[in-house]
Amino acid sequence: MMLSAGDGGPSFTPRVVLELASDTKEEAITWLLSRIRDTQYNGGAELLVEQLGPGADAQEKENPNMFLVGATWQRLLSGAEDLGLFKEFNDGSMRAFTCANKYNFKDFKGDGDSFLSTAECQYIIKHELDTLRAKDETHVPGLSRVKLYPGKSVIRRLLSKGILIQVFPLHEKEELKRLSFAWYKKVKLSFQPLEDIRHYYGEGQALYFGFLEYFTFALVPMALIGVPYYLFDWEDYDKYVIFASFNLVWCTVILELWKRCSSSLAYRWGTLSRKKAFEEPRPGFHGVLGFNPVTGRQEPLYPNAKRQLRVYLVSLPFVLLCLYLSLYVMMIYFLMEGWALSVHDAEPTFWTGILCFIPSVLYAVVIEIMNLIYRYAAEFLTEWENHRLESSYQNHLVLKVLVFNFFNCFASLFYIAFVMQDMVLLRQSLATLLITSQILNQLMEAFLPYWLQRRRNKKMVRKIHKGKTLEDQELPLANQVRLEADMSTYLGTFDDYLELFLLFGYVSLFSCVYPLAAVLVVLNNITEVYSDAFKMCRVFKRPFSDPATNIGVWQLAFEAMSVIAVVTNCSLIGMSPQVKAYFPDSDMQLILWTVAIEHGLLAFKFILTFLIPDVPKHIQINLSRLEFESREALKKKRALRGGKSWKPRRSPRPPSEEEEEEGGGRADAR
Repeated sequence: MMLSAGDGGPSFTPRVVLELASDTKEEAITWLLSRIRDTQYNGGAELLVEQLGPGADAQEKENPNMFLVGATWQRLLSGAEDLGLFKEFNDGSMRAFTCANKYNFKDFKGDGDSFLSTAECQYIIKHELDTLRAKDETHVPGLSRVKLYPGKSVIRRLLSKGILIQVFPLHEKEELKRLSFAWYKKVKLSFQPLEDIRHYYGEGQALYFGFLEYFTFALVPMALIGVPYYLFDWEDYDKYVIFASFNLVWCTVILELWKRCSSSLAYRWGTLSRKKAFEEPRPGFHGVLGFNPVTGRQEPLYPNAKRQLRVYLVSLPFVLLCLYLSLYVMMIYFLMEGWALSVHDAEPTFWTGILCFIPSVLYAVVIEIMNLIYRYAAEFLTEWENHRLESSYQNHLVLKVLVFNFFNCFASLFYIAFVMQDMVLLRQSLATLLITSQILNQLMEAFLPYWLQRRRNKKMVRKIHKGKTLEDQELPLANQVRLEADMSTYLGTFDDYLELFLLFGYVSLFSCVYPLAAVLVVLNNITEVYSDAFKMCRVFKRPFSDPATNIGVWQLAFEAMSVIAVVTNCSLIGMSPQVKAYFPDSDMQLILWTVAIEHGLLAFKFILTFLIPDVPKHIQINLSRLEFESREALKKKRALRGGKSWKPRRSPRPPSEEEEEEGGGRADAR
């Protein structure tokens, strides 16, 4: 749907929504809109913005301060050049887009009105809004409490002060319908439409779903081995050496191959060689106003020593306290488990057999509740540590959450395996934890948000079309925007990657004693694809594109888990009766041999990381060629500025046979 920019201005497609607080002063709104519309030369964003009109059956409680933001195609193309977006060139290579060479890019036709994806257009608009900076204002007009200084990001300041409630991209209804049909509405055995996902949601989301798909296929060999292992060798718990040995190789190889797969996807999508954008301070970062020698602007400064004191004197002790509480809960679980087993041994019946599983189920539920509570505490602490950059904030948050979740989920399994050495109880506990966590995750991630969102949707639809659902009738733009504004905000792929990380741990650490673990995870991942796709398309607001190159810090997390898996599986192999039979007289020799083999496998693992290149050879060649051409173009530019003639460097021509003979004759004569 096209809107007019007002005052005879150009029409535009609304792409992003700004929602200001309902009590925002008119003077502040007028100033903000003028800054957004002003030209770049005058320090504005040079975007198109119009106020959203009232919806059908408008009520007084509706917020009138909602604005639709768009841009002309020329402005979007110049923004793509400023951001250094990589697009496919006519020769098939990926190159940074420039307006001067726009007709040399493969998909550029006419005015370029279909050259950029909707996700890229929204990302460009968001970047332009984020880089809208104060000039000489000391505060927002009409809001003296919202202080400004030259160079401060206006949007970030308004967000941190609660004046700007939210900024979100709009869904494209027709494009979303096509994506939904290809993605989750039709159940079929096929690959996910990663190109369509990337086109609509951006590279970060597409990489997550690509990794989910890759992880699922990588589990298939282990699942195929696990089924006959379960059927024919189930009661003989001692014969898990072969399965554990397979685990050792599997968890290393799949991560190395994923790096190559990730690099191929990132190159095809133009993010592999894109330069990392300069990172601005987080909206929640605060400190004493000072001078930043890097940017040459005034901005808040916070002493790093003070931040480190908060990390090591407050956050670290809190994490250790939480680990202790997790250990205490684990011991209560073992007491309950012992009581249930004693009841069953005293009078074995069907119901006492069921009772044996109750402690494990309760413990699994408690683990999920503790993980949820700790997550909120970790977010609060990480925010309180006052990290300047979003990447630093995310790294500290991931570290806190991973340490606690790993300990909380796997401590009991390590205790059963290496202290109690009870493989029957280990199998039962692993199965119960895995199945219960999968059921709870599906309920919390998909069904509960869907139910809450469906209640909101019904209220909106009832106002407009009695008895008709959202899919039966297209809503007017004003109502569609307000409906999306009320949808839950998608908080990123953090929880999704965390869930995959824990599932990878269940499979790689102890699946040799429960071979069906890989089968259960494969089934979970298949349902996860559909539930995640459903909630992305129907439950949450559309997120802004994240031009990711890889899965980031999660790659390190999975590799750390694979190292722990090597140690765990070697220890399980060393504990097996088959291996112990070779060392009947000396436990020390068994320990030494186990440690030696474990060190050898770790060395082999790290050798593999060097033998398997992270980037495929043909992509390395393309990147090197692009770098060479860039250097040659820079030399030509410098030579032309200096008034010198320039000739392209050519590789030396090998001499002919006559020249070689002539040269040899000269040498003999000399």
